[in-house]
Amino acid sequence: MILHVAVFIVATVAAVALGAVVRRTAPALGAVVPPRPDRWHTSPTPTMGGIAIAGGTVAGFAIVAFQPSLIDFSSPWVAVALASLAMFVVGVLDDRLQLSALAKLVASLAIGAFFVFALAGAEPEGAAPSWYTLIAIVWFAGICHGLNLLDNMDGLAAGVGLVAAVSLAVVLGATMGPTLVLLLVALVGALLGFLYWNRPPARMFMGDCGSLFIGAVLASASLVPVFQTRMAFVNPGVLVVLILIVPLFDTGFVLVLRRLAGRAATKGGTDHVSHRLVSIGFSERSAVRILYFLGAAGGGTAWFLQAATGTEPMLPVVAVFAVVMTLIGVYLARVPAYNAQDFQALQKSSFAPFLKDLTFRWHFAEVMLDLVLITVCYYAAFRLRFEGEDLDIFLPYFTASLPVVLGCKLLALYLSRLYRRSWGTFGLRDIAVVVRGVGMGSVLSVLSAVYLYRMVGFSRVVFVLDALLLALAIVATRASFRAMNLVAATRSKRSRRVLVYGAGQFGQTLVREMRANGNWNMNPVAFLDDDPMKARRWIMGVPVRGTLSELEDAMARYAVDEVVLSSPAINGSVEHRIRDICARLGRPVRRLHLEIR
Repeated sequence: MILHVAVFIVATVAAVALGAVVRRTAPALGAVVPPRPDRWHTSPTPTMGGIAIAGGTVAGFAIVAFQPSLIDFSSPWVAVALASLAMFVVGVLDDRLQLSALAKLVASLAIGAFFVFALAGAEPEGAAPSWYTLIAIVWFAGICHGLNLLDNMDGLAAGVGLVAAVSLAVVLGATMGPTLVLLLVALVGALLGFLYWNRPPARMFMGDCGSLFIGAVLASASLVPVFQTRMAFVNPGVLVVLILIVPLFDTGFVLVLRRLAGRAATKGGTDHVSHRLVSIGFSERSAVRILYFLGAAGGGTAWFLQAATGTEPMLPVVAVFAVVMTLIGVYLARVPAYNAQDFQALQKSSFAPFLKDLTFRWHFAEVMLDLVLITVCYYAAFRLRFEGEDLDIFLPYFTASLPVVLGCKLLALYLSRLYRRSWGTFGLRDIAVVVRGVGMGSVLSVLSAVYLYRMVGFSRVVFVLDALLLALAIVATRASFRAMNLVAATRSKRSRRVLVYGAGQFGQTLVREMRANGNWNMNPVAFLDDDPMKARRWIMGVPVRGTLSELEDAMARYAVDEVVLSSPAINGSVEHRIRDICARLGRPVRRLHLEIR
């Protein structure tokens, strides 16, 4: 542990010091990035901070020389270090000579091929299958370029890389070996030191030499446990995907949506996940922190799977995580990013009418989501009810009955008219529909089990747990878009902070519309109401701060930008006093008008 701390400290200090040197010398070398549309900085900023990252990593890792027992040149860390330094050189050449996208792709694939060869060995006996090798090479190149694409906002690539390196060391350190773990610790320290210069607002960028170096270390290190446990490819493969979920998700998200918009995949732009988070109202720092959190959530999920006994929990846990990431992707894909040309290529395709039918008339995506949810919840119910040998005895009944259960529950959800409900306005009445559909599906499933199996191999508790889990899962997925809209509205830096005077039906309607209509750019932060019974309560998640006498204090406390009068009953002396206070504070007053013509 002392050695790990020493490596970390030396790498951090070295990265900070080298960052200062690079920042001073970069302008003289012309390594400065001017403001441009696909970046967020507004002034020329030095780049090639990757030299500090690579240098800090090497400096920290050099301490290993004092522990000769850890220096085994036949172990995988040598191949990882060489591949990472090779990608660093490619990045330096790109920063200085502006290599083409094709040249960088070929270089990453070639370096990945030699790395996989070094990792797998030259002996024909026991060689990895060809598909195994191809996937590993593409994985190496994909992660390298994924980190390169992720370097689109201050502190993002460095922070995500730091989280991923920590997760790899913690989750898969036992398989990697102590020397490779120390290399990851050195990278963590170097990234932390570089964040001193790269945190928002950035005083230095890492450049391609930094992003490609980070990607190469993470990609090559993640392949080591996969090749070490070759017969269990799925398990470590799933773990490294979860750990590197942010660069993988961002890369796939951007490439798919650019293709659907008819844009070149290599053309830069403000269309990444981070950019879209900012577009819906989050600040740049909040967007970066959200991606940090997603990376940590992926690493935490991988740790849970690795710590769990056997591979049984993998299906439900991975499925839940995949559903969450898919919902986030679908939500962010709805944010315009291509000047009203989003999905233009898809709309012009010859099969566009067919896709329109599937998506909007038959709600194909919703049905497929429910198919996954029903399977996962039914399996989880068996897992919760039975353990050990009992699980081995009863699990075959899950497999045998799954098709019937899927059919019964999908039919029940359809008959309950769940698929006619809007996700964006999901509320209490929709929850009643979910309960009705799930209940009907559970009854049909029980009747099927009685008819087909006489309930042999089943438990009533399984069906109760299944119904509860499925109802919660459907409600959570359907309410997710509304929850995301609410979070975006309340956290938006562009929205005006509004105090609503009048917490009755008109006021509640007004708050509901503010949250649903993003074009208004209004965030309700507090109510005031003349009814003392409503004081100090929460209505629709908005606090009622008191009556007219507390208007000035409430405006100061919540940094209110404007006041809206929600009811025609608010008039006369009350309205005059509200307007006088707001005029003195320099805040506008508006009134809600409702009329049917």
